[in-house]
Amino acid sequence: MTRFEPVIGLEVHCQLGTLSKLFCACANTFGAPPSTLACETCSGQPGALPALNGEALDLALRAALALGCELAERVSFDRKHYSYCDLPKGFQITQARTPLGTGGSLELSSGKHVRIERLHLEEDAAKILHRGGESFVDLNRAGVPLVECVTAPEFASAAEARDGLERLRELLVFVGAGECDMERGSLRCDVNVSLRAADGALGERVEIKNLNSFVHVHDALAHELARQRAMLEGGRAIARETRLWDAERGETRPMREKEGSAEYRWLPEADLPEFALDRARVARLAACLPEPPASRRRRYVEELRLDRELAEVVLESPASSDFFEAALKHSRDPRAIASWMANELRALLRERAHGIAALEELPFKPFDFAELVELASSGRASRPAARTILREMLRSPRAPRELLRALGLERIEEGPELDELCQRALEARPEALADLRAGKLRALEALLGAALALSGGRAHPDAARATLVRLVREQRP
Repeated sequence: MTRFEPVIGLEVHCQLGTLSKLFCACANTFGAPPSTLACETCSGQPGALPALNGEALDLALRAALALGCELAERVSFDRKHYSYCDLPKGFQITQARTPLGTGGSLELSSGKHVRIERLHLEEDAAKILHRGGESFVDLNRAGVPLVECVTAPEFASAAEARDGLERLRELLVFVGAGECDMERGSLRCDVNVSLRAADGALGERVEIKNLNSFVHVHDALAHELARQRAMLEGGRAIARETRLWDAERGETRPMREKEGSAEYRWLPEADLPEFALDRARVARLAACLPEPPASRRRRYVEELRLDRELAEVVLESPASSDFFEAALKHSRDPRAIASWMANELRALLRERAHGIAALEELPFKPFDFAELVELASSGRASRPAARTILREMLRSPRAPRELLRALGLERIEEGPELDELCQRALEARPEALADLRAGKLRALEALLGAALALSGGRAHPDAARATLVRLVREQRP
């Protein structure tokens, strides 16, 4: 059987999180009624002139800097012509001659680096809606700013390509480029795939368009690789074409022959003069970039000794990672902080207790959370008591240690109150007491459970166990 090596590259489009569109003042908002966010410029009316959104340029520069790209000396735009109903002007304003960034790399989970060929700014097309056998055009998306990132064809499998897209999305979110929500279409991916034979001969390249989930990227590539392999092994030629992924049938299907560059009739965008990139502006943006998620992941696992699963939970969003970092300044136990975030805090947010569903909405600070975790870790509060305090922190401005006292949840570790609780447990479980006196040591756990239940979880297990043993010895018949 002939051996073939997958050759895969990604073209990723990310909608930038600006207030307005790329070349006009229309709002960049998701979910508005169709065609209510459109003006003369983004709807392609004659005589309307574009004006570059400076915020979009900054966000694109942040993305390019985070990927380590070399920035262009001058910024210019071009017209890419094609005729389709989702393109009001009949052309798209993009960057062909001088992309904003070139070079750089994307770090995968394995540590492998995939080169970035280019990163450029462009405007999005309108959205086509299909309803009841008819098609409509929603102009709200027309002119929304996009940054397109094109990788080198260096992914070696469907799984590696999916990981690359996940890592790129993570990086774009961390630098604040956009929300990158694939379900809303603010992150979209095209893949280019071919097979290289053992003798080095590279097969024809096929593009799969408009993949809108990580699962679809993986499954479409897995199917396409198998399809191409079967065709080559059968002596059939691969057509250079664009294909679509049919998720219901689990297969790619032809969309159109792949366009050549000449078919787009590229022209410089005369209405947007070329300008020199302000290096002072670039320096300010570079100075404000956060630590990249790949670097944080390594630090969490290698230096803080977090399990990879815990590290991934902490890194699920910039807000989560920043909360962890801030709490860690007030704690010497990173694993305890991460574990409480992964379990108790996540569960609380999923419940939307008191209408709070995100870390940014919490009324308490990370140092309060660190204090709560310390109360639980040191044994001053049982885990059930700490959970109760956590809920109370949603509505009370008091510190966790104050709430511990105010709610009467302090651990009972010694004294008459613990003696009384343990004595009541012995009286409530005479059969377990008899078994213990007969040498059945497992009965001690039953008595301990009774004592803890009587204390409402406040009794410290070790202290209660020692007190039970002492009382039994003192009361030998």
